[in-house]
Amino acid sequence: MKAQHNIRLFLADVDGALVTRDKVLTDAAKAAIQELRDAGVAFAITSGRPPRGMSMLIEPLALTGPIAGFNGGVFVNPDLSVIESHTLDPLAAKQTVTLILDQGLDAWVYTETEWLIRDKDAPHVAREAWTVKFDARVVPDFTDAHLAHAVKIVGISDDLDLVAACEKAAQKALGERASAERSQPYYLDVTHPQANKGVVVATLSKYLNIPPEQIATIGDMPNDVLMFRKSGFSIAVGNASDEVKAQASAVTDSNENEGFANAVRRFILRPAGA
Repeated sequence: MKAQHNIRLFLADVDGALVTRDKVLTDAAKAAIQELRDAGVAFAITSGRPPRGMSMLIEPLALTGPIAGFNGGVFVNPDLSVIESHTLDPLAAKQTVTLILDQGLDAWVYTETEWLIRDKDAPHVAREAWTVKFDARVVPDFTDAHLAHAVKIVGISDDLDLVAACEKAAQKALGERASAERSQPYYLDVTHPQANKGVVVATLSKYLNIPPEQIATIGDMPNDVLMFRKSGFSIAVGNASDEVKAQASAVTDSNENEGFANAVRRFILRPAGA
């Protein structure tokens, strides 16, 4: 097999695209990644997760290059040593927490090394801990010291319309001082303005010396659209919204129906000589 579109790097979002709804990395997905490598196509992952929350994927995927956590807020090597990090401006971080709480959402704060919450029994805390495989630290409040090291702040609510409205409010209030995008329907991620998935494409292009037009991307959420726009070829998974699908070059099956593996074989690879 060889790559279509002269693709040399395939960059995948993790949750909702690479893994199933139950956070399972399927055998078919692993086999597809090996097929990419056999065809000379590099593979990388990016996620709103902290780097520690992607560590369980490094060995199964045999990752050797940079890994983009926090939507590009922190780039790490496979041993989790930090390559580069983008912390939020402390004043923007403080304004973000105030805005999220005033809008009626819960808030989490991530630093390079810690996940800080105010209530261990709050919605999605247990699920997130199961996903990232480490526990949050409970603090009574988010202090200036915490916010001085904030890499990502998350607004959380099961009122999905409220999260969408908060996204727009945060984008308007923060302007160019931060990037505010939904990473899940119930999560609003706020990061440094240079910490978004479009910049992930540009950064990996620089690190790996691969032009953006030779990079393909796959994702499912509004924050993935930024990497769609910066890459040469983009794929939305079937579980993405119509809004996200409309921004992609192609659409594959859902993450519950081997959407990632099917995308590799249908859109990235082709038989030699074809």
